[in-house]
Amino acid sequence: MRPVTTESAPVRWLLISLAVLTLVLFLLLPLLAVFVEAFRRGAEVFFASLHEEAALSAVRLTLIAAAVAVPLNTLFGLAAAWLVTKFRFRGRALLVSLIDLPFAVSPVIAGLVWVLLFGARGWFGPWLAAHDFKIIFALPGIIVATVFVTFPFVARELIPLMEAQGSDQEQAAVTLGARGWQIFRRVTLPNIKWGLLYGVLLCNARAMGEFGAVSVVSGHIRGKTNTLPLHIEVLYNEYQFSAAFACATLLALLALVTLGLKSAVEHFTHHQAARHK
Repeated sequence: MRPVTTESAPVRWLLISLAVLTLVLFLLLPLLAVFVEAFRRGAEVFFASLHEEAALSAVRLTLIAAAVAVPLNTLFGLAAAWLVTKFRFRGRALLVSLIDLPFAVSPVIAGLVWVLLFGARGWFGPWLAAHDFKIIFALPGIIVATVFVTFPFVARELIPLMEAQGSDQEQAAVTLGARGWQIFRRVTLPNIKWGLLYGVLLCNARAMGEFGAVSVVSGHIRGKTNTLPLHIEVLYNEYQFSAAFACATLLALLALVTLGLKSAVEHFTHHQAARHK
């Protein structure tokens, strides 16, 4: 096989070295620093920091927000991808642009929008107060903000995949008398399962690590509305560095697990694609 590049060996080694150096400086060293700082004062301090009531509350709140946001965004992503790729209708381009909106809007701005809508002086704030229902500075606001910043991930993974696959198999199933749900369950879903899982993984990682929008709507009430990223910020600002890095290891481990699962999904996807060729 002829080489696809014409660069000399020194140039190739220089490019490889620069890539490895960048990877070490901006990925491996920061990750290593998190674990080193977390265990600087010993394992006893590390585990004590994770067992504090405020830390447990932050972890619990983070898991609740992700447990609500990820299934909702999975359903939305499936529905949006099916609609965009299987039908042609007026406003389709606008819908795709709206799906990408959270990528273009700063999470802090998104949080301010929710405060404007549901805050005490917001558009719906007086009505919510009259009915004793709290969104801002409470769990519902955190969930709403998390859903907003994460809802494009599943849809944006599925739309290109489903467009590339086309609709020939679905049309063949229709001619054989299959119903809509049967087509989705037996034809569409098996073809997109790896892309769907990949989108869910990314959505879950962003949901648990979200900071900007949640920071605005949470109110930073310690032990009540602080998610894990917010709790880490509070500890760091209070100069409790070991505790802050101990909690940060949880997010770092989540990133590593997500990376591992992402690699596994990509491996199975490429293996499946090669087998069908």
